[in-house]
Amino acid sequence: MRDALWMLAFLVLTVGGGLAIGFRARPDGWYARLQKPSFNPPDWVFAPVWTVLYVMIAIAGYRLFVRAPGGAAMVLWAVALVLNFIWSPIFFRLRSPALALVVVLALLAVNAVFVVTSWPVDRAAALLFVPYVAWVAFASLLNAAVVRLN
Repeated sequence: MRDALWMLAFLVLTVGGGLAIGFRARPDGWYARLQKPSFNPPDWVFAPVWTVLYVMIAIAGYRLFVRAPGGAAMVLWAVALVLNFIWSPIFFRLRSPALALVVVLALLAVNAVFVVTSWPVDRAAALLFVPYVAWVAFASLLNAAVVRLN
């Protein structure tokens, strides 16, 4: 029962936090007027992708919390979540794609180090982050292209 509550807590934190931030810092008219690269996906793609990723992030965090709650991988997981959660407000609310690019590149680096660091502790947790690393790499390219085009 206790494990189920911890898992629920991780889901609420990551999925709930991500959805709440996404709702409060969503694209507006300013974003619509920005020049975007040809490889920019349609807006409707982002919510389902992030929802699936947030579930995977939550599961990875829970697995590490159970195995090594004070370990380096758990610290990296938390740093990644903070970086992830501050990106949208910086990009959409502050309207600062350049600062958001710094954040997303830091997130990409932290996520890559997370995969390497968590591998010996819990391979499943590390593998759950691989799609996240791939998506953040793509998001970094999108963000950099927006900075370059605008």
